[in-house]
Amino acid sequence: MIEVTIDSIRVSLMSQHRIVILKDVASDRYLPIWIGPCEADAITVELQEVEVSRPLTHDLLKSVVSEMGAEVVQIVINDLRNDVFYARIVVELNGRRLEIDSRPSDAIALAVRVHVPIYVEESVMERAASTPEQEVESEPTNTDTPDERLSIFKDFVDTLDLDDLDDSEQ
Repeated sequence: MIEVTIDSIRVSLMSQHRIVILKDVASDRYLPIWIGPCEADAITVELQEVEVSRPLTHDLLKSVVSEMGAEVVQIVINDLRNDVFYARIVVELNGRRLEIDSRPSDAIALAVRVHVPIYVEESVMERAASTPEQEVESEPTNTDTPDERLSIFKDFVDTLDLDDLDDSEQ
């Protein structure tokens, strides 16, 4: 298993969704996971130590686990199927180790409240993580000519049908 930390939470400009970016503590691999706005807020509130007047859902979960005499040990993002991530909340109760199915966003929101490590299975990292070098390789380099850098725009312009423009609208 790979230990990760929360690098950032980013906002999608195209939807209400957010992306939590997890960083491998031992390398420059990053794992982006789409999450909902409520879960993103729940994670952010705790990371920024914002005081809330009443407990949020994840605060309630923390209290329930504690009142039952259990302890959250860690969370594990353990699977990726059909572009959906899966997680397990690992809890110890009376000497028993329990693994509870969870959405990664909820597990992460709980993990930041109880201060436990977040892990990702290696197979999930291999399939979904990226490194800055991978992203840089696909971007234009300083050695590209201006024509090479602008070729994507030329391709777009070439697909436009300009015959339909009405001269009276100009």
